[in-house]
Amino acid sequence: MAVLVIAISAVFADHQNKVVSDQAARADVLAKVNLIRAKLEGNINGNLQLVQGLVAAVVTEPYMGQQRFASLASNLFGGDSQLKNIAGAPDLVISLMYPMEGNDKAIGLDYRKDERQRAGALRARDERKLILAGPVDLRQGGQGFVGRIPVFVRSAGNTERFWGIISAVVDVQRLYKASGLLDDDLGIDIALIGKDALGPSGEQFFGNEGVGKSDPVTADVLLPSGSWRIAAIPKNGWPSTPANAWLLRAIMAAAGALVVIPFLVTGRLLGERQRNYAELRRLSRRLELALEASAIGVWEHDLATNELAWDDRVNEIYGKPTGERRGYLDWAGAIHPDDLAGANADFDSAMASGGPYLSEYRIIRPDGEIRHVRSKAIIYRVANDTPKMIGAEWDVTSDVLLNKDLVRAKQLSESKNAELESAKARIEHIALHDSLTGLPNRRYLDQVLEDYAANARRLGGYAALLHIDLDRFKHINDTLGHAAGDAMLVHASTVLRSKVNGEGFVARIGGDEFIVLCVVHVDIKQLALLADRVISQMREPVYYQGHRCRFGVSVGIAVDNGKDIEAKHLLVNADIALYRAKRRGRNRYEFFTEAMQSEIVDTKRIADEILGGLERNEFIPFYQPQFDAKTLEIVGVEALARWRHPAKGILAPDVFLRTAEELNVVSVIDRTILEQSLSDFEAWSAANIHIPRVSVNVSARRLQDEGLIKSLKKLNIRKGTVSFELVESIFLDENDDFVTWNVEQIKELGIDVEIDDFGTGYASIVSLLKLQPRRLKIDRQLVIPIVKSPQRRQVVSSIIEIGKSLGIEVVAEGVETMEHARILKSLGCDILQGYAFGRALDSDGLKAFARSRRLRAVS
Repeated sequence: MAVLVIAISAVFADHQNKVVSDQAARADVLAKVNLIRAKLEGNINGNLQLVQGLVAAVVTEPYMGQQRFASLASNLFGGDSQLKNIAGAPDLVISLMYPMEGNDKAIGLDYRKDERQRAGALRARDERKLILAGPVDLRQGGQGFVGRIPVFVRSAGNTERFWGIISAVVDVQRLYKASGLLDDDLGIDIALIGKDALGPSGEQFFGNEGVGKSDPVTADVLLPSGSWRIAAIPKNGWPSTPANAWLLRAIMAAAGALVVIPFLVTGRLLGERQRNYAELRRLSRRLELALEASAIGVWEHDLATNELAWDDRVNEIYGKPTGERRGYLDWAGAIHPDDLAGANADFDSAMASGGPYLSEYRIIRPDGEIRHVRSKAIIYRVANDTPKMIGAEWDVTSDVLLNKDLVRAKQLSESKNAELESAKARIEHIALHDSLTGLPNRRYLDQVLEDYAANARRLGGYAALLHIDLDRFKHINDTLGHAAGDAMLVHASTVLRSKVNGEGFVARIGGDEFIVLCVVHVDIKQLALLADRVISQMREPVYYQGHRCRFGVSVGIAVDNGKDIEAKHLLVNADIALYRAKRRGRNRYEFFTEAMQSEIVDTKRIADEILGGLERNEFIPFYQPQFDAKTLEIVGVEALARWRHPAKGILAPDVFLRTAEELNVVSVIDRTILEQSLSDFEAWSAANIHIPRVSVNVSARRLQDEGLIKSLKKLNIRKGTVSFELVESIFLDENDDFVTWNVEQIKELGIDVEIDDFGTGYASIVSLLKLQPRRLKIDRQLVIPIVKSPQRRQVVSSIIEIGKSLGIEVVAEGVETMEHARILKSLGCDILQGYAFGRALDSDGLKAFARSRRLRAVS
């Protein structure tokens, strides 16, 4: 029976020893796993927090370009960041990238068409939160963890629209290295499970697959959108037998022998067996108490004699040899001087209360290494024996270092968050202010305009907006350079600030355009006074590097009159008033009125109809015949532009010419009339209608066209069949060399040149001598009065004499009656044109007119 009891006790003690050994091994592995888990969480979250600041900038600047994106993103790289690149994908197509070098293959990637990344991108958009995917194979090469952050920006109606995705790629190898996964001295094998942050249910993406099958220690890495599972085992697997197993078994065997031998030896050994049995009970009691205190390093302190008993593990912790007697000085001498007082206080407290002893302190080993130790013990007393304290100690250095790492990681994270907040504030300021003048920009103005108008109404007034544009700014920029222009802009901003004097909102919204927002109450004259002060101050000369610079301003003023209009319409109305001020001579101000609005609407409507009419070929030539003053035969026709309006019928140039000039399409109308006239001329010839030539008006802008001669050569114009009337003769006295060259080339193509409106003060005899035209036309303003005014008749006679002396044919337009025709014939005029002979007709009408005259001549 005794043998059976000993055997059972031995098996039980061996099992308990293995359980304790396994727990210690797993605790050591878990400590290392927790450190790696903390580093992984800190690195991943820190990298993604950096990108959140860039996302905030994109929300404020949804239309930023590559240069702006790269400027902001570059601030996030460096230091301990594991970021590989940051990509912006408006509408799920990558078009923004930093750095571009090495990542340009990713430009143009459409997440919706990429099988490997589509699901993650759409998930981020649909769930409206950050999604971490990976590791994924990158299109530009390598692997990375991809954090996709959906971006939603505000749109009209105070709603949100999906802008796209900001993707941050964390380099796999750099993350592993920074988190300690690649440390050769790690001492454990690790596997990471949960690809795409799917946790334990995901795929394994790091480490040996056999780790998960070897009863690993596990911990979860918490990510912004899921988790990973870390599994770890010791490098060589779990120990199958505890290191002290054979020692314990030997002790148990010896104990068994001490129990069994007394039955086999003589009574002489009975006393010795009793002593051995007492020793066994004492050892068993020590072992039991040591296991109760975690059974790591066991010590016993005799409180009466101050003698210490350390087991091998305690000696190993303190770096001292085994088998030597220990005393209080061995313990106190090893404690770090800064911790000795605290350790003694913990000991004295335990002694005073008779309660358990618990203390943590640093020790200095003989080799100088500092270790952190935790000690726990209890006091026990036995009758007829001195009181003792028995306890256990274990090395907690790894735990302390882990806690310090966690504290540093937390501090680092808090520091980075503070930096991100500061960077966000700087980015928001940059996004809302002009970098040159420091004034709010257009984006800032758009944000405050609506609230500004509402606040003005609450205060019993109205919001007023002054749109200010610098006059002659481009001249300063072109002559003195952009630095001078910048100095003028800064000066203008200073003037505006001083005149507004803190009672309004000043912004720069464009190159040389500024806005002043202020509140007006009953009398709007204060706005006129403010505009006068600004205009007056801006007129003052500004000195730049010895140059005296002058410029002025034009001001458009709009007032929120309390009607149900959106505040942003103030900008439109002020711009309309500014346009009116510039048209009326600049360096002045104009208030917006309803009449301006109506005029702008009409002009916009006519402009749209003109552009549509050009597309639909609604501009056509009408022809007014010209007659030989002596024979009254048709010697030519003048092609006059008309607009066949789908609703208003045939319209003359006075309806559309001014708007066409503003649209810069007069040359297009000229070309259209010329091409149609040539086509009609060929049709008349084919129908045996003899029209010797066609005169076509040509604007000064058309003469400045570098492609004019090339386009005329393609038309194959027959010599002498076409004349060009230079209707804007104001340029003839001051034409440049290029215009002169164009005119000479026109003559060489066989096209006659005529001067139109001669005698109205625009053309001169010098221009006649310089250009040597084929004909000149006397303006109708001089021709019509000759019937009743001898003075005008003498003027017309002089013009005719000038033409004849220079060998130039003279054409008179505005021949309203046959009396006009008789007088002009008697004065020697060559060609007559006017209502007395025929009005302007379309091509078919002219054809019928020419045939009727031919029939009358035959009859």
